[in-house]
Amino acid sequence: MHKLQVQGVHHITLNGADRQTSIDFWEGVLGMPFLFEQPNLDNPGEGHLYFDPGDGRLITIFTNEARPPDPRPTAREPGNVHHIAFNVSKAVFSQAVERLDARGIPHSGPKDRGFMDSIYFRDPLGLLIELACYRFDPPVGCSHAEVLAEAHQIRVARGDHAIGVVHLADAIERLVKARSRSLSDDPNETGARS
Repeated sequence: MHKLQVQGVHHITLNGADRQTSIDFWEGVLGMPFLFEQPNLDNPGEGHLYFDPGDGRLITIFTNEARPPDPRPTAREPGNVHHIAFNVSKAVFSQAVERLDARGIPHSGPKDRGFMDSIYFRDPLGLLIELACYRFDPPVGCSHAEVLAEAHQIRVARGDHAIGVVHLADAIERLVKARSRSLSDDPNETGARS
């Protein structure tokens, strides 16, 4: 049986409250450009706002002027979204606490996740948002996912609890070696070690 092979996230759509609450949070707090809007084609009483999270994909919000913001945490039952994580640079992450505090937005403070750093806070509708910052850059031609998959194999082989920076460093070394040829690796190259 053939798979329905996906090639990335196309977009994520969330149920929002009123239009301005969505614009104020997604563009005003998280800096996502507000690209365009149109009616919700399945429900003409709602608006449909489109934002760019920074990678050219889309975060879209269904809005309704009759729905007031409700900051209570979203449901955590099976099948519900637990949180959405957005990638940020180390420079932005280093300013996250200060900038959230300046807006009066409660947050978790920085969390050490081994291969990344995270901070959590809620949007105006109670959705948990994570700002995540990788602790590594993948080698040219590799993705973050490839480094993490390799680091996972190293971690499991060593019996370690979770991926840490040592696993990342070793994974990057393995990936570079697998993708790059060195004269030092060729026993037929006599001039390689002189």
